[in-house]
Amino acid sequence: MIPPMAMHSPTSSNSPSGPIPISISSPKSEEAPSLDSISESMAQRPEPAPEAISVAKAAPLRIAVLLNSYRSLLLPAIRGSYQRTIGAVAPDAQLAFYEPANRPGEFPNPDFFDLIVIGGSNVDPRKRHDWILEVHEFVRRMVRDYPHKKLLGICWGHQTISSVFGGKVVDAAIPEMGVASVDLTTEGRAFFREAAALGYFKLQQHHRREVAVGPHGFTPLAHSNQCFLGASNAVLTFQGHPEKDAETARLRLHDSMRWFGFDALSDEKAWAHLEMLINTPHDGEMVWRRIFEWVREPWTEAGSTQLKSVLALAEKASKM
Repeated sequence: MIPPMAMHSPTSSNSPSGPIPISISSPKSEEAPSLDSISESMAQRPEPAPEAISVAKAAPLRIAVLLNSYRSLLLPAIRGSYQRTIGAVAPDAQLAFYEPANRPGEFPNPDFFDLIVIGGSNVDPRKRHDWILEVHEFVRRMVRDYPHKKLLGICWGHQTISSVFGGKVVDAAIPEMGVASVDLTTEGRAFFREAAALGYFKLQQHHRREVAVGPHGFTPLAHSNQCFLGASNAVLTFQGHPEKDAETARLRLHDSMRWFGFDALSDEKAWAHLEMLINTPHDGEMVWRRIFEWVREPWTEAGSTQLKSVLALAEKASKM
């Protein structure tokens, strides 16, 4: 049985093992304001002019990121990549990082955040480690108890959310590394308006597993199970990495030997091609812009009810 998970605010722990709050805009205090205090503050302000209404609505986003790599030396670099790529689009965003693989039972309190990101990992999502099962339960609690909160899955998070909702993850026939095109479905063209004309966008990829059967209750926004949107409009997932820039992607070039059987010394031509893919321009900023627009869009109660039903069936099936 999974023990009860502790829900933490960004400043719930002052110890080195606590969640790591980051504010791109360097506010005076790291403490996340309560929703009540925000509402009270806004109520005391004078009525904004019509042209200022859109600015008033765009309060700084509060984002919790779950980094799921187990004992990885690259965790500081991964945090830095999130800061750079999100900061390029939303410089006032406030980030807090959590590490469920290394600090079991510690998860963000959804009340403090506008968006919760379940990021990548160096562990097979099909494993049944206790901390992975805790992440599964956290996803279920988000959907059941916080249906209005936005949940984003990236790479491992995409695969994990798919599994929780009855999807299937398999080993990829050919692993992907470097920038690749994500071909949009009709629904995806409508969702990603900036990419509608081209019908695709480009993201960094770094995975050797993939979703073979999509999650129930989700609409595919891209072909090959690369991107899904939940029926409630509150869960969005990507196989690719909007948060990964070339600087961070280069740190995992050494995986080429395990994944493809070559490195810089054994096959210079193949290595040069891989470096080219990693350094190819991509659309990470465009994708983040759309994600942050989506965060402010309404969720649907009917879609939430559908996802809760799917969740119950999937959980029951997983125990059979």
